[in-house]
Amino acid sequence: MEKLVSLCRRRGFLFQSSEIYGGLNGFWDYGPLGVELKRNLKDAWWRDMVAAHDDLTTHAGAPGAYEMTGLDCTIIMHPQVWKVSGHYDLFADVLVECKESKKRYRYDQVRCRWIDGTGMHLPGSDQQYATEQVKYLIATVAENEAEDLEKRAMKLLKVRSKDKDSLKWIDGVTTLDQIDTQDFDKVFAPEATKLGTFGEPRDFNLMFESHAGALQSEDNKVFLRPETAQGIFVNFKNVTDSSRVKVPFGIAQVGKSFRNEITPRNFTFRSREFEQMEIEFFCHPSQSQDWYKYWRDRRMAWWQSLGLSGKNLILRDHHPDELSHYSTGTADIEYAFPFLPEGEYGELEGIAHRGDFDLRSHMEGKLDPNSCPLTVQLGEDGKPVHRGSGRDLTYRDDITNERFTPHVIEPSAGADRGALALLCEAYHEDTAPDDKGQDQTRVVMRFHPRIAPVKAAVFPLVKKDGMPEIAQDLYRALKKKFPAFYDEKGAVGRRYRRQDEAGTPYCLTVDGQSVQDQTVTLRDRDTLEQVRMKLDDVVEEIERRVTGSC
Repeated sequence: MEKLVSLCRRRGFLFQSSEIYGGLNGFWDYGPLGVELKRNLKDAWWRDMVAAHDDLTTHAGAPGAYEMTGLDCTIIMHPQVWKVSGHYDLFADVLVECKESKKRYRYDQVRCRWIDGTGMHLPGSDQQYATEQVKYLIATVAENEAEDLEKRAMKLLKVRSKDKDSLKWIDGVTTLDQIDTQDFDKVFAPEATKLGTFGEPRDFNLMFESHAGALQSEDNKVFLRPETAQGIFVNFKNVTDSSRVKVPFGIAQVGKSFRNEITPRNFTFRSREFEQMEIEFFCHPSQSQDWYKYWRDRRMAWWQSLGLSGKNLILRDHHPDELSHYSTGTADIEYAFPFLPEGEYGELEGIAHRGDFDLRSHMEGKLDPNSCPLTVQLGEDGKPVHRGSGRDLTYRDDITNERFTPHVIEPSAGADRGALALLCEAYHEDTAPDDKGQDQTRVVMRFHPRIAPVKAAVFPLVKKDGMPEIAQDLYRALKKKFPAFYDEKGAVGRRYRRQDEAGTPYCLTVDGQSVQDQTVTLRDRDTLEQVRMKLDDVVEEIERRVTGSC
């Protein structure tokens, strides 16, 4: 992971936001290559899910034909949206604060492990030893957790490096939320110098607050949206009335969301500003389970089509205990990000069966999560805690005349997490011959051609004899179709290496023979195969290779 992060900064995939001022934790900027990679991912998603969707055909695995349309909602919405949706009251993570270091941590992200301190130095003492049975809980939030746990245990118990094998660990690594708070006096918190510095866990709302208007008061408080979904739900009636779509149909949206994460971590995996690619698919309640299975399987196949496959990608159905109070089924597409412990996976996309929860909430008001079936949550005065809009968001089938509240299937993917997974999957080290024919280690980003930031690079072998002119004309022709790069500096071997690191799938070299017979050499990034082809056929061939891989 360290090599990938270094490459991302060196080659212009990703930079930390405001880096010249020390950076801002949880915010990232996409560089020249990164912005193309992320844009290609979003464009592929939009084309496959919306623009190129065939609404006249019943696709494999689908209960029937369906329509797709798009939407682009505002980042700041009426605050009542977040009250009836449950975000205002329930959208929170549990945090713990270290009273010594003043650092805050997400409760379920603090990793810890019990250690037997019997016979070791008592913490805080240079002379006394523990004569009775005693154990301590070593906590960490470091990515290299095994190394950090050992290091902190040695610090607590005053064990020298040569004696580290004497550490007696108890059981495996767990998370702090699995530990009884009564044992917090035995916890050695990250960055603490003594035991028992964690306070009681408490809720922390993740929404960013702001104010709309000249004065700041409770009356004009607003929030940056924590998800793009609610903008689709509140526009459900507008879309059905204006575009004449019929259930079943989906509304897609790509846009920014904001969550005030307690501890942003793991590169761009958990950020405070991120981009989502979401679909809210509205269907008849009687077909909702079939549509849920269709979207779950289709979204998994889509990620696989971009090169995420094999042991690194899994589809995991949620256990009933994990489900939201309104959901009858949820599955996560998860990827084995290299910063996670061996055998663990991180969420890339969630596909949720949301039932009629969202449309009912915006009609009636905030629903009580403890009720079954769901009913509006009432306050002590017997009135709804948060009132809905009162608008009719039901749907009438103009053929059967049936009126019903559609059920919703939500495939929700992270564009930033998707780009990160593609970066992780693409990173490879292998050997390739240099200019002298000697095998050298090379770093190559094996992006799927469809999402590669640059599709082709053009090199004149030397900067004379008419070669640059031919190469420049070829570059201009390619540039009209897709991102291309022109490079005439340095030895060709070094130019190849630079494009390998950028993930460019095809390089085209103009040499002396090109001047004579109007042919060029095409080099494949992954196979290293080089073939001669006619100059007039290059653009069509590259386009065929890029689009044919879709």
